[in-house]
Amino acid sequence: MTPLVRIGTRGSQLALWQANHVAELLRRVTGAATELVVVRTAGDADRSRALHQMPGSGFFTRELQLALQRGEVDLVVHSLKDLPLDEPPGLAVVAVLAREEPREVLLAPQGARGQGGLGLKPGAVVGTSSLRRAAQALACQPDIVIKPLRGNVPTRLRRLDEGAVDALLLAYAGVVRLGCDLNGRLARLFDPDEFVPAPGQGALAVEARLDGGVAARLAARLDDPEAAAATACERHLLRRLGGGCHLPLGAHAVRQADGFRLVAALGEVDAEVTRASVRRVTVVGSDPASTAEAAWRALGGTGPS
Repeated sequence: MTPLVRIGTRGSQLALWQANHVAELLRRVTGAATELVVVRTAGDADRSRALHQMPGSGFFTRELQLALQRGEVDLVVHSLKDLPLDEPPGLAVVAVLAREEPREVLLAPQGARGQGGLGLKPGAVVGTSSLRRAAQALACQPDIVIKPLRGNVPTRLRRLDEGAVDALLLAYAGVVRLGCDLNGRLARLFDPDEFVPAPGQGALAVEARLDGGVAARLAARLDDPEAAAATACERHLLRRLGGGCHLPLGAHAVRQADGFRLVAALGEVDAEVTRASVRRVTVVGSDPASTAEAAWRALGGTGPS
């Protein structure tokens, strides 16, 4: 009998796209029947605060993981960059899908563009609730203004069009997946070495119970070893620095013929998010762990020993 796999997901347009993408892959690769189960998370419920102002971690994942632990769903789909480092008891990531697009994109109407380091006019208001994005943006162009801005991708695009901000910094993967119209908005698409994305950005992770039986085994068939290894390198560095969702760290690893190359950018931002500095390193290593260790040492060996 064809198994039915219940997939837990947030209810945003992007999360639903991602869950449907995994469901389609499961049907195509394994023949399994699938059903989506929408779970509301703390990050969806609390839109009043910037992400770095919210306590703890896992505000986009915790409720999904609880539903998985309770057996209400068989799998959950996460944007890997949102997934905390420590797995809850009895759960594990069983697949990291092929990474499609790790880059950052700057969206701004023509009137906001200029000759600054980001390509914006002095005083341009840039909407983001990410300290990583804020740090790199301010380090690149100190005369901009960072304004906390949350919401799903369509909401943020609407706020840009309404003039609430002059520019947006977004993960290009989400823009591509939703097929957003960037006509008149696309100001700059950054190389990952130039504006370093979040660890795991652009990759999807599928999480299951360790005793998940057939669903976990089916989902494991979607794993992409190259994406899993590269993102493991990035997340190892995040762990080594003692960080989580609030750490302003960018990390992007790629496999090379003789190992891995990792670019990392660690930011420091003042309390008002008006000034920032960024330390950047590029290292190579033979495997994900040793490459991340080399980056940790190059960044000064801060974080837990």
